[in-house]
Amino acid sequence: MPSINNEEDAAVSCQHVLSDLSSNPAPLHGVEAVLVCCYSQHPLVPALRSMFANTGRSKISVAGIFEASVATCLQSIDISEGFGIVSTGEQWQVILNEAVAGILGSASSARYAGTETTALNAVEVHTTSKDEVDRRMKDATKRLLSRKARAICLGCAGMAGMDRTVREACIEFLGEEDGRKIMIVDGVISGVNYLQGLVRSNRV
Repeated sequence: MPSINNEEDAAVSCQHVLSDLSSNPAPLHGVEAVLVCCYSQHPLVPALRSMFANTGRSKISVAGIFEASVATCLQSIDISEGFGIVSTGEQWQVILNEAVAGILGSASSARYAGTETTALNAVEVHTTSKDEVDRRMKDATKRLLSRKARAICLGCAGMAGMDRTVREACIEFLGEEDGRKIMIVDGVISGVNYLQGLVRSNRV
């Protein structure tokens, strides 16, 4: 599949990865950590943890970029402030709203400004003209800022590098000084940082 566009796609991708690893576990040799780079509550994260626990590889740390980015926001902004997510297709708005509610324990937490989307899937983000993608990214970001978001998550691994566009939107909406105070969170970077800490802990 060219991109994971919903929970059904995520489940299929999980099955393929587990099947591949079951038939050929060699890629796991010497591995200390695995980062699942799909911005969703991807079933591969708990599935890998379970598989590693059942095969004597419990010291292999596993994280998903969605969970890592939310954790980074919650740890980095004030408890009275909220974060939001800029994602791809419109279907992710409901999916991610439910996933964040599961993490926060509430569907109406003041800490979550919601998810806004570009209405482009992960492939279209890279095949649509840059001007159009930038416009949609900025519009989604500004909708979150209007709801007082103080941190913005890039809600797709394919959005890596688009933090500049989000920053431009923050400055356009809030002005130079306040716009630069908004935290922009790349889930891949958050996930790598999180796993580095877990790996160090496992070596003690």
